[in-house]
Amino acid sequence: MMKYLAGLIRFIISLIFSTIIIYSINIVAGIAGADYSFTNGEVFIIWILMAILFNNCFKS
Repeated sequence: MMKYLAGLIRFIISLIFSTIIIYSINIVAGIAGADYSFTNGEVFIIWILMAILFNNCFKS
């Protein structure tokens, strides 16, 4: 049970950090002069992929 709870907590943390990463990249690009707009579907796919990437890159 604890294994699943730990996995769920890591996934939620990955989703939070992926959101921060996505929007920080978008803000930096906006400061540089680019204008990016995402549809809801694109944001969802990017969000999930970034969470998976973040989770895989920072496994201990």
